[in-house]
Amino acid sequence: MKPFIVIIFSLLLCSCYNPERNCKDFKTGTFEFESYLNGELKKTRFVRNDTLEIDYFDNKVDSSSIRWINDCEYVLTNLNPKSMAEEKPLHMKILTTEGDTYTFEFSIVGEDKKQKGTARKIK
Repeated sequence: MKPFIVIIFSLLLCSCYNPERNCKDFKTGTFEFESYLNGELKKTRFVRNDTLEIDYFDNKVDSSSIRWINDCEYVLTNLNPKSMAEEKPLHMKILTTEGDTYTFEFSIVGEDKKQKGTARKIK
């Protein structure tokens, strides 16, 4: 009987855990994101305010409008798309925050395939 009580108590403690989500701290600022592209580590820097995000990647600058859904979710729409793929808006969702970093998932609006990443606030 005692092991059963320990298991129930452990499950209750685990189910009460909520990840930290201080999304308001990450709505504006300057951020860095690293990812592998064709086996090479690439760094993207982006500056975001309430309505605009400017991305700096591979000596290129790109701008997107932001429409906030709530404090943790927003939609990015490229302002100067150069292809059909760039015309599709991205849905961004902050999943967790910790210190100066946040973990997010993103997908093309209307599509189920989601990808995850982690960004760090540098300013």
